[in-house]
Amino acid sequence: MAELAGTTDRRIDALLTLLAENSTIVVSGAKIAEEIGVTRQQVWRWIEKLRALGVRVKGHPRTGYHIERVPDILVPQLLSHRLRGTSFSRRIHHFFKVDSTNSVAMGLGEAGEPHGAVVVAEEQTAGRGRAGRRWTSEKSAGIYCSILLRPSIPPSQAPLLTLLAGLAARDAAGDELDARPDIRWPNDLLADGRKFGGILTEMRAEPDRVHYAVIGIGLNVNQARMPADLAEIATSLRIETGKAHSRLEILVRLLRALDHYYNQFLAQGAPPVLRRFAEVSSYFEGKRVRITTAAESFTGVTAGLEPSGVLRVARDDGRGIEPVLSGDVAEAS
Repeated sequence: MAELAGTTDRRIDALLTLLAENSTIVVSGAKIAEEIGVTRQQVWRWIEKLRALGVRVKGHPRTGYHIERVPDILVPQLLSHRLRGTSFSRRIHHFFKVDSTNSVAMGLGEAGEPHGAVVVAEEQTAGRGRAGRRWTSEKSAGIYCSILLRPSIPPSQAPLLTLLAGLAARDAAGDELDARPDIRWPNDLLADGRKFGGILTEMRAEPDRVHYAVIGIGLNVNQARMPADLAEIATSLRIETGKAHSRLEILVRLLRALDHYYNQFLAQGAPPVLRRFAEVSSYFEGKRVRITTAAESFTGVTAGLEPSGVLRVARDDGRGIEPVLSGDVAEAS
């Protein structure tokens, strides 16, 4: 697998994995140097770098190092062996800092990277959500990842990719919350009415086929507080529960669930995705909403989804059922 500019050095990945997998014992500097193929001086420099990133590594004079707590850093080796049997275990690109995981993944798509590549970052400097909105990406507090897919589907079915990714993210995060999260069509994950996650699907396509699609997933996990301008509408798993959560465990569950829903979709089409969305989303049917598009704003009641995943809304103004291809959806009083 070719190295991408800015990706985490594989030897740092190996160092972290070695320490994490031997967390109960002291590993000598000489053994670490031999295992990952660097000098003992380089090991020391990298240990200092890890400490600066918040990884608690304890040094023991003349004996070596041990990790005081397994780090919650999403490096490839810690992920890949947990993802065996899925499409996402082989090509994981990790960054400590990147502008946008979706931008990187779109570039990989153009360059011919195979289906199943994953781009994950500890921090994004230009994370983005739907309609060009900024996605705040606090360092090592959330999950910021993008997955490259090459489905043999027409572009009209692409909204279903967003839905199935939302279902996977909901399943993964739901185990961490007392109350099951809600999904607001098409891509918002909600806890007690506040957003803690979102999906951004981008693609390159011709009228009859998708060349590749990139599903970007952002989840607020361990943020202790949200920015003041977002506090009323956004939250995190930690804010909701009062405790820290393992990003590694959540991401593994998310990618395993995504693999399941995606393969089910390829094998059985839209019906299983639509049925599951109907089961878990209060926005599927009977919800009073305000729809805001580029052309207009109107209120109505949700009336299920089209087979393509498009939302149907019975308008209050008597103009019948409106298919909503895109736009903002908000609960209306």
